Amino acid sequence: MEIIELLTPAYEAAWLPWAVQYFFLIGIAATSALLAAWLAFGAPGSDRARLLPAMVTVLVVTSVAAPVSLLADLHQPGRFWHFYAHPTPWSWMSLGAFLLPVFVTLALAFGGLWWLRKPALLRAAAVLLAISALSILVYTGAELMVVRARPLWATVFLPINLALTGMLGALGAALLVARWLPAGLADFPLPLLRRVAQWVSLALVAVALVWAVLGALGHSPSFGEAVQLFNDFGAWKLALLGSVLGGALLLALIWRPLPADAGASQGLLLALAMLAATWVFRWIVFMAVQAVPKFGAGLYLQGISWGGDGVLGMVGVFGLVAALLAVVTYVLYRYPPRAAAAA
Repeated sequence: MEIIELLTPAYEAAWLPWAVQYFFLIGIAATSALLAAWLAFGAPGSDRARLLPAMVTVLVVTSVAAPVSLLADLHQPGRFWHFYAHPTPWSWMSLGAFLLPVFVTLALAFGGLWWLRKPALLRAAAVLLAISALSILVYTGAELMVVRARPLWATVFLPINLALTGMLGALGAALLVARWLPAGLADFPLPLLRRVAQWVSLALVAVALVWAVLGALGHSPSFGEAVQLFNDFGAWKLALLGSVLGGALLLALIWRPLPADAGASQGLLLALAMLAATWVFRWIVFMAVQAVPKFGAGLYLQGISWGGDGVLGMVGVFGLVAALLAVVTYVLYRYPPRAAAAA
């Protein structure tokens, strides 16, 4: 009997959990910007206008918190300066260093114009904000798609899925923060939010089906890589089955009819489910894919530290988001938007 021993090396992860937090927050920020820009053109008193305060809150909080996660993922905040001192236009990361400040500035300006109740200026800013948000979605998706050594990343379906799951997260975040805004959930247009979430969920299912069909026809190497991982590694088999089950439960929450007296707890469950799906997708994309061997037979051994580069860092980012949310909601309670105060 011959025994063959397989040695699996331990490699440092190139993308730390900070990257998961950054792509989670920037995905929500960019897609909430697109949604807020659309909502800004709603008629006064309409469902779109009533959804706008929660979406603006999400936009302001995440657009500020996301760059903090990015600076932390660079390991040395001073590295950010090198993008400006030594620009490399052929690098998506370098381009992002110029695109991100523009987006953050427009997001904060949009929030300020909404608070000042300047409809004409708000709609003009909405157009610029939407264009900037699209540039952020392109740059963040392209950062991963250009890595040819990772078939699971090197596909146009990844940026699309990042954008669609980010929009689910934006909708979930808006539903979550609405309960802490002055109007609360009493005036929140849940049916409109659910309709948008249903369209997004349909788009996700359609993208998955197209990816699978193209993969079966041999036109999508990422699909072949996913099938191989499913066949070779039990952990990936469990992850895929868990993802399918979780996705089915999320679809059930989004599509099931809500009674007229649906309580806040049902909205909270839906919000947390959408946010969890957004975050877990990014965790699998970044942390799990990095454990896939480029060479060899076994998964790379990569542990998560408890310090600032791991669990503590992730908790710290969520703490930052909570602190920013507390500040924004306090300002809205203490200094309501001018039109609301005049009313």
